[in-house]
Amino acid sequence: MSKIHLVCQGATCKCQFGTTTDILKVKTQSKRFINDHEGESKLTATHKDLGQTFEKNTFGSCAKMNNNACKPAIIKWEGYYDKITLKDNGGKPLLENSKATCAVAGSACVEIINHGQITEVSKQNIQNCDEEVIKVINPALSLNIDEIGLLQIPNI
Repeated sequence: MSKIHLVCQGATCKCQFGTTTDILKVKTQSKRFINDHEGESKLTATHKDLGQTFEKNTFGSCAKMNNNACKPAIIKWEGYYDKITLKDNGGKPLLENSKATCAVAGSACVEIINHGQITEVSKQNIQNCDEEVIKVINPALSLNIDEIGLLQIPNI
């Protein structure tokens, strides 16, 4: 992988001792968003997101608990980006290769399998694209950006 992405609310996580995935929920800050034009849902996840910080708060059944219901309690994150500190919670942003230690397993067993960021096409993306490349990818599409920046797709 050439790029390592920052992690945000909505990231998919999995425990090596569990049977299913769960979705990361940021509870330690409410102001710092990434990859979210409207600033509504993609809060930046940090190493301060501890405890029960998942939507369902379970990874299914836990092999460490004789296959009883998993109740993860994150006590530590490792592998976070230490060059930035959020003022709101003093947290360091998580990276997609960060791992969490669960109080039950006692090891860095929780990994991030999808960082949670999504692609949002903006006016700037359209202006920066190469029309010749678009013609090769989809010859039926012609990129015309009008004076107010709206993408116009001609009728075929």
